[in-house]
Amino acid sequence: MKNKHKKDYTGITSSISAIVLGLIVGLVILFLSNPSQAIPGFVMILTGAFTHGAKGVGQVFYYATPIILTGLSVGFAFKTGLFNIGTPGQFIMGAFGAVYVGILWTSLGPAHWVVALLASVIMGAIWGLVPGLLKAYFNVNEVIASIMMNYIGMYLVNWIVKSYKPLFNNLRNESRNVAAAANIPKMGLDKIFPGSSVNGGILIAILVVIIIHIVLNKTTLGYELKAVGFNRDASKYAGINEKKSIILSMMIAGAIAGLAGGILYLSGTGKHIEIKDVLAPEGFTGISVALLGLSNPIGVLFSGIFIAYLTAGGFYLQLYEFSTEIIDIIVAVIIYFSAFALMVRIVIEKVQKRRITKEESDREGGTEV
Repeated sequence: MKNKHKKDYTGITSSISAIVLGLIVGLVILFLSNPSQAIPGFVMILTGAFTHGAKGVGQVFYYATPIILTGLSVGFAFKTGLFNIGTPGQFIMGAFGAVYVGILWTSLGPAHWVVALLASVIMGAIWGLVPGLLKAYFNVNEVIASIMMNYIGMYLVNWIVKSYKPLFNNLRNESRNVAAAANIPKMGLDKIFPGSSVNGGILIAILVVIIIHIVLNKTTLGYELKAVGFNRDASKYAGINEKKSIILSMMIAGAIAGLAGGILYLSGTGKHIEIKDVLAPEGFTGISVALLGLSNPIGVLFSGIFIAYLTAGGFYLQLYEFSTEIIDIIVAVIIYFSAFALMVRIVIEKVQKRRITKEESDREGGTEV
């Protein structure tokens, strides 16, 4: 038990250290760019999200919602021994499912937004199923398969939306508006954060984080998924259906990323599927969120909010004649430090594990003698 607590403490410390180092690098960049405005600009990064009070905080939660879920998708897969880099494809497929239902299924009444979100979950799960099947039955690397599915998903959605007239707004080269009933309700958050774009999506994201945390740590299913990720052959020997676990893990990860797309495009902020050959940035940001949150569902929740907080503050950097891309640099540096800390931690744990195994072996040898 003592070692477990020490491990958790080390993980949190490494993330905090990465954040501090990333902010320091950001401050250096500000000084190199414009020394006279570096300090005010840095303060704006740290406090800019509060510029408009409750509205600013609401915007942070709005920006955080999709990246919390894409980060959770990556983190969940990583906890089960898989690297789901297919979140951009799963995200846009989920968005397409939600937009399709949101535009065409107008007879659903108050249940419209619920059905649209379910469609996003199903589409995301299907897009996670393919690399899961390839990994389980043909041992195809899920990273390669997921990357290919990203581009297939992007081009497929572009083609369908552009080809199907009821979905396509040819004047703006994007999808049409979803029905009003398909937009996720505010759930009272508009009164807490008046004037912001936040809606019930953040509450749904938090609920999904809690569910995944419970599944991973408190259920037999979570134990089996993690066991297969840790050692596929040993799990098979223990009676666990390792193929089923791999497929299920990728489907769950895909469903979470698909839900992220559905929530963003049903947010009531005028978000449309634009016909352009660019992968969804929310999917790749999810990888950063997962790394910073150490793939822990609760850690992913806070890291998603933190990155959204920096992003919100970075919007005001232009007031000090700085480019907003500086925030992307700071986040990238933080992630590099997080990845480096994670790599060091893994090496240390392996060394400690070998030492413990050797000590146990020596003790057993001594007992036999």
